[in-house]
Amino acid sequence: MKLRIEHKLAILAIAMFGFGYVLVPIYNVFCDVTGLNGKTGNIEKEQAEKLVVDQNRMVTVEFDTNINGSLPWSFHAEKHELKVHPGKITDAMFVVENQSDETIVGQAIPSVAPSEASLYFKKTECFCFTQQTLAPRERKEMLVRFVVNPDLPEDISMMTLSYTFFMAPNSDSLAHQDSPVKKTTVEENKI
Repeated sequence: MKLRIEHKLAILAIAMFGFGYVLVPIYNVFCDVTGLNGKTGNIEKEQAEKLVVDQNRMVTVEFDTNINGSLPWSFHAEKHELKVHPGKITDAMFVVENQSDETIVGQAIPSVAPSEASLYFKKTECFCFTQQTLAPRERKEMLVRFVVNPDLPEDISMMTLSYTFFMAPNSDSLAHQDSPVKKTTVEENKI
């Protein structure tokens, strides 16, 4: 029994979809191992505290903040850059504000440049680990706690930590719901 051309094309389309679906986790593992695509790593606080601080070296970490598409938020780092000793746990603060009249959920995606540096940039705490829900006109300060591994190659003296906020999938459904949790608004923060 011969397969008709339509059946062959359907089987091919299903196989291509399956292959593409399997590539995503493989690509993520590859990026984690090689630092490709600037993906940052995580480290437990206890592990970070065991690193030896290199007091003789300073590395500049610049912060870049972006909003994707039509997400009606403003987003910035409190400081444009920090000079850090490799091995020292460092805090950086970021501010995000929902400028709309609706509750919106966003997700921040980080990356580090140059990509080789991403292998040595580790976070113990980050707002990018979870989705952020902002009520209408709510303003939030968010922490990133990180460490630059002292094994960072000597030729890298500067790196850029970049975040892009995207609207989280299904966040439109929150726009018309009342949240049972009281949110802090910009006006309340001015008190």
